[in-house]
Amino acid sequence: QVKKQCDQKLLIRMKTKCVPCSLNLDTQCPAGYTKITNGTGTPDCRYYLETKTHTLSFLGCRHRCVKEFEQPECCQGHWGPDCMGE
Repeated sequence: QVKKQCDQKLLIRMKTKCVPCSLNLDTQCPAGYTKITNGTGTPDCRYYLETKTHTLSFLGCRHRCVKEFEQPECCQGHWGPDCMGE
């Protein structure tokens, strides 16, 4: 039995929205994503507060999330929707 389908594993990365670090403890990743940062996340972004006269910028935190995704692909030498072509 020759293996005809060689799925590719893809890792999709994303970051959550930048918020005050103290509020970031409870931030969840979107459905299907796994959080790979702990606690308040990574303090590597800025969020903005607008007042009547100014826009203030503060250091904020966000979480990193990953999702594993299997992309169906045929092994080398095979093709077609069911990988039966040779």
